[in-house]
Amino acid sequence: MKKMTKQIQAFGIKLLFALSIVFGIHSAILYFLDISIFQNLLIPSYITNYFLALLIFLILVKLKKKYLDLLGFVFMGGSFVKFSVYFIFFNPVFKQNGTVSAQEATAFFVPYLLCLIVETFYLIKLLNNKM
Repeated sequence: MKKMTKQIQAFGIKLLFALSIVFGIHSAILYFLDISIFQNLLIPSYITNYFLALLIFLILVKLKKKYLDLLGFVFMGGSFVKFSVYFIFFNPVFKQNGTVSAQEATAFFVPYLLCLIVETFYLIKLLNNKM
């Protein structure tokens, strides 16, 4: 149980660190483009992606011992859940004016892609029993 808790804490801290750096860069770019970070649901996008990635990793770690062969499918299911959250909660807000702008799309997909990369890295470590 302690090992599982340490794995989840390590993942959460590293993911938070990576998201913080990318959020800072993302915010700086928006600042130079004279766009508020409070537009386009930027902050909720980063927070939502963080917690969804943490939840997916928690599930992967819990299922590792019993269902090692299915972890890839669970991971893909987690990606489906993230896309579902986007289409249910974010996309309707973005489409209120009729179209989804590039800034609105990147507000969700930049943190999504970063979380996907970090999750993939940790899934590989889990599958190779290096965690």
